Order: sequence, then structure tokens, then C-alpha cells
Amino acid sequence: MKVKPDSPVALLDPSLLLRPEKVYDDKPIEAFRDYTIDDSDPIRERVKRTYYEMHSNMTVDFVKSKMEKWLKFNHFKSTIKDALIKLNELVDESDPDTDLPNIVHAFQTAEKIREDYPDDDWFHLTGLIHDLGKVMAFYNEPQWCVVGDTFVVGCKWGKNVVYGDDSFKNNPDTYNTKYNTDYGMYQPNCGLENLMLSWGHDEYLYRFLIHNKAKLPKEAFYMIRYHSFYPWHAGGDYQHLLKEGDEKIRESVLKFNRYDLYTKSAAIPDVEALWPYYESLIDKYMPGILEF
Repeated sequence: MKVKPDSPVALLDPSLLLRPEKVYDDKPIEAFRDYTIDDSDPIRERVKRTYYEMHSNMTVDFVKSKMEKWLKFNHFKSTIKDALIKLNELVDESDPDTDLPNIVHAFQTAEKIREDYPDDDWFHLTGLIHDLGKVMAFYNEPQWCVVGDTFVVGCKWGKNVVYGDDSFKNNPDTYNTKYNTDYGMYQPNCGLENLMLSWGHDEYLYRFLIHNKAKLPKEAFYMIRYHSFYPWHAGGDYQHLLKEGDEKIRESVLKFNRYDLYTKSAAIPDVEALWPYYESLIDKYMPGILEF
């Protein structure tokens, strides 16, 4: 049933809102995540600069300092909706695939998930909020420690990290014998959940949801915590550190990843028309004013 967003029926029943029939373009898969260096292209130059700053500064001690700062959840209080609206003002400086505000990407992801999994409302909401941790960028954090792919710190850099070893040449942990071996500070097969990843929006949002007692299923937590961990879930790095059961987590992340990545396009959903449906999910899974 198709209903105009401003019709009386739609106002009474948010589940009947007309969703965009298509919130993505027919862009070939191989055209996404192109990190070719081209300093004459302002977007490519911006992406490279963001990652080189990240890889130069993201040490074990730096990650610990950000955990100390952010995991007190004492920076601000907000509803999920109001926090998401902040993303209207954020364009991800690490993303070569879009220069639209992050709120557009949130709805593109969520709506394509809703199209394919109409009965899994928790999955729709996961798509909507997966980048919400990027609100850190509004509180005196440079984007290079908020956005972008994540990777393991405390051991040899993964082979499939964007821009490779050259981008880590100014990182002191590159030369620290405690951290620059295959295992570094870890034990063999210690497991995914015991690895310290580079600081960013994934880990922050994962911890935020636990702190605020979100009622999402475990699979949603996996998707959120590891969706930017491309060197692992796409590149196959860190196999020597994984344990039995980690492949199941990867399956969940890959299930989500195709919506996170391949829905980025110039086609913009009608955000205002969609809010009532997603507000109902927020009220179901993480209502009220939460601590960020």
C-alpha cells in the first residue's frame, strides 16, 4: 500500500509512510572505496590527509586517552533523534564515496535495510544510528579520530589498512618493539573482543549503547562495533588473533556492511516524512534522554 506522507492515514500510522522506492544509484561495486591518491582532486586529497593524520597519531596510548575521556559519558545529554539531527552538519572527511551530510547516509542505509528486511525493525534502527558516534566531532575532536576505517593498535599494522605502511611512518608505535610484531601486546587467538581498535565512532557508539541499556539484539551490537573494521571483515587481516566464534560476528558485520557501503548515492530520502516511523523505533529500543 502506497500512501502520501502528508495523508491522514500516514499521520495516523507511521508504518504506512511512503518510503523512497530507491535511495541508491546503480553504481558498480568496484567504484566504491577508491582510495587512489590524486592531490589535484579536493575530495581525494581530503581523504588522504584524514587517514595520514589518523595513522600518524593513533597509538595505544592515544586510544587509552580517548577511552578515558569519552567513556565517562558526561559530555552532553540528548534524545537519539536530536543527536542524529546534529549529523546534518557533518560531512565525513574520510569518505571518498559521498560529500552529503551524514544524516542522508543514515537514512539511505536504514531505508534499504527496511526494503530488504521489512520485519526486522531493530535492523532498520541499527542502520539509522550506526554512525551516531560521529557526534564526537562536535566536541573538540578532529575528524581523524572520529571517522574512517578502524584497525588494531598494539601489534603490527594490518596489511589491508587504507594507504598501507607509508601512512604509519610518523606513528611512534611503528618503531616500538612492544607493539610492532605480529602479536604485539596480544596472545595468539585471544579473540576479536579482546583487541584494542583505533579510536572512532564505532567503539564509542557500541559503549554508549551498553551504557544507556539499549534493547537491541546482540547482532546489532556486533554490526555497530565492527562496521568500520575493513582490514578484518573485508581484508582478512588479524587471523592469528581471532578465536572460534569470531567468524559468526563477521557474518553479522558483512550482512550490515553492504547497506552501509553500497547505498551511498545522490538519491536523497524524504527525511522529514520518515521521522515518525524511526521515532517509533527509538521509543521502542532506546527511549528518552540519554548520556553521551
